[in-house]
Amino acid sequence: MKEFEDISFDEIMDDGFSIVAEELDISGVIETKDNKDQINFPILPVRNMVMFPKVVIPITAGREMSIQLLEEAQKSNEFIGIVSQKNSSIEKPTQEDLYQIGTLAKIIKIIKLPEGNVTAIMKGFGRFKVKNYTSAKPYFKAEITKLKDVPTRKVEEYNALLENIKDLALKIIDLDPNIPNAANFAIKNMTDNEDLLNFICTNASFSSIDKQKLLEEKSLMNRALRCYELMHDDFRKLELRNQIHQKTNRELDKSQREYFLNQQIRTIQEELGGGPESDVEELLLKAAKVKWNEEVDAHFKKEVGRLQRQNPNSPDYNVQRNYLDFFTDLPWDKYSKDVFDISKAEKVLDKAHFGLEDIKKRILEHMAVLKLKNNMKSPILCLVGPPGVGKTSLGKSVADALHREYIRISLGGLHDESEIRGHRKTYIGAMAGRILQSIKKAGTSNPVIVLDEIDKIATGIHGDPSSALLEVLDPEQNNSFYDNFLELGYDLSKVMFIATANSLSTIQRPLLDRMEIIEIAGYTLEEKVEIAKRHLIKKQMDENGLEAKSFKLGHPELKHIVDAHTSESGVRALEKRIAAVARWVALQTAMEKEYEPKISIAKIDEILGVPRPKSLSEITGVPGVVTGLAWTQVGGDILFIESILSEGKGILTMTGNLGNVMKESATIALEYIKAKHEELGISSKDIKTKNIHVHVPEGATPKDGPSAGIAMLTSIVSSFHNRKVKEHLAMTGEITLRGKVLPVGGIKEKLLAATRAGIKDIILCDANRKDVEEIKKDYLKNLNIHYVKRMSEVIELALD
Repeated sequence: MKEFEDISFDEIMDDGFSIVAEELDISGVIETKDNKDQINFPILPVRNMVMFPKVVIPITAGREMSIQLLEEAQKSNEFIGIVSQKNSSIEKPTQEDLYQIGTLAKIIKIIKLPEGNVTAIMKGFGRFKVKNYTSAKPYFKAEITKLKDVPTRKVEEYNALLENIKDLALKIIDLDPNIPNAANFAIKNMTDNEDLLNFICTNASFSSIDKQKLLEEKSLMNRALRCYELMHDDFRKLELRNQIHQKTNRELDKSQREYFLNQQIRTIQEELGGGPESDVEELLLKAAKVKWNEEVDAHFKKEVGRLQRQNPNSPDYNVQRNYLDFFTDLPWDKYSKDVFDISKAEKVLDKAHFGLEDIKKRILEHMAVLKLKNNMKSPILCLVGPPGVGKTSLGKSVADALHREYIRISLGGLHDESEIRGHRKTYIGAMAGRILQSIKKAGTSNPVIVLDEIDKIATGIHGDPSSALLEVLDPEQNNSFYDNFLELGYDLSKVMFIATANSLSTIQRPLLDRMEIIEIAGYTLEEKVEIAKRHLIKKQMDENGLEAKSFKLGHPELKHIVDAHTSESGVRALEKRIAAVARWVALQTAMEKEYEPKISIAKIDEILGVPRPKSLSEITGVPGVVTGLAWTQVGGDILFIESILSEGKGILTMTGNLGNVMKESATIALEYIKAKHEELGISSKDIKTKNIHVHVPEGATPKDGPSAGIAMLTSIVSSFHNRKVKEHLAMTGEITLRGKVLPVGGIKEKLLAATRAGIKDIILCDANRKDVEEIKKDYLKNLNIHYVKRMSEVIELALD
């Protein structure tokens, strides 16, 4: 039971308020000098109160040791030390649980209450400090040191401050209906400043900690200043409470008590800018509209309960509120309805993208299976190809075809694992990963998410994001994807992920294993012209404010732009060239100059500059120069291998920023020539007395790989024989010391590059025949492909 309760004056002293002892007639019961010979003082621990000198106050005792102390002290007329507990919840305090400074007091009267408790009316005399405790049973006894209050030298300032305290106290009494009118009378009739200060410190609504600090203050001036500050805080709170009361009192009706209480809460929340009750109510309303299973529901209720227990002013409250907002905003068990009109989907894909038959076929197959089973897990597709071929925009077309939401996540340069998995919500600024943020943005749990540039993920000091994607992109695991922020598994199995990449070489093997790889090669000249007609011209007309009648590009002109002003696998450079022509038309229109709306080839060259040579292969018309085919991350390309002989000792020199594998190919070619020089018609004397220099132009560009092996051998043989390589001929393949030709990769990209360069004849390994057969015949209509198995066949085909 609490040792001190707020007892009204009606129960104890008729006016229910602690008053200064001098205002009572206590008939000489207490003599102020009786404590001269007293050494040990009984110590009475009290809770939730602090007693000050010269004040009479009721103290209720419920503990047996406290009741015994009061009864014995009344019989012996001893002084009692009143000391406050540091923690009011402790039922049996020890010496460490009590403050060191308290107030000496004597009992005026003891009143026994019906519950067995005892209320003692006590008067304070002076402050003291416990020197040491001499006994703990049956109650505390201690030796003490008496403390004196230090008067101030600034008497006028002190008196003025007490006047302000007195005025402010009267204002507080007027505002607070819980303070009896006797307090007003008592304060007005007090003449002693110290008595007034102690009276107000005792009866003010300060916390016990603040009152203890006031008691411990030895300077009366400092005590008065601190008391005045605390009174100002109380006064402001009372004013605000009364303003709220006045707002709600206008709507008060005797039959609307419940309405009054709710309105008062609402008004408080308006003053403070919202509160926990309104937050919880809002979250519960949002949660009522969401469908989730029992596990998620139990987790949500637990987190809401945690929010209710937190202080709205603490930083953790906002963290928890943001978490629950995100939790309820997620589209749990909400899916958009797929439209399985395969014919219509085919038209959507054909309209948005010209070509790309393989990927369109794969998407239509997926839709067909989904239509038949209606429970197929979404596949993880990875579109691999050079820039500008439409990998990213294809994802939008897939979403349109399936009638799903579309989200694009750019992974280029990502180096923090938390971007995928999210942060722990305990961190400052914590948020969910990009996957769940995208799901929230989409509003459904089965959108089409394009993971753009998955091959350009970096590894930093904050983990490996590509490893975090292993769970996201595994159909067997992503039905319970764990995000650190959400702290709960989320089902991603219905999401259709489409990854894009320029190269597979930088992607982890486990990650590649989880995806279905679909390679997209570059476009042929005819496809680029068709794409320009269908999409690019209209787009540039819209962006440059042109009308159809003012800007016309025919088939020959478009073919000239592609052939003479671009050299790429995709159509980005083509779009830039068309944009340049469109801007020229816009300039003429804006300046009101006359021009021919149908742009001619001559005008195109005037706008875009000097066209590149029509056939890059023509520069091979000298001995020792061979056209090779190369694969790069931006598509296929051609390169030239040059070799020249000079007087020397048979030393091989290689330049052109070549990698180790490419250098090894040149070494193998030379060793093969040395071993087979008779079959190749080369004298051993020339091999011993001629230095050989092999160079690959564009020396600033790193080059590597084994696919230039047959081109290097052909180049060296061409130099020894002083015979030119046939015009418009290119080759690619790896060689061995036995003279065999091995297959290489990137055949489709290399053949398209050969077409762009005006190549007519191609030499390939016979094992690459299957790669050529997978390519559309339209791509190869201008190419004559020769398949070989040995180097002798290459030499015979290549040299004039």
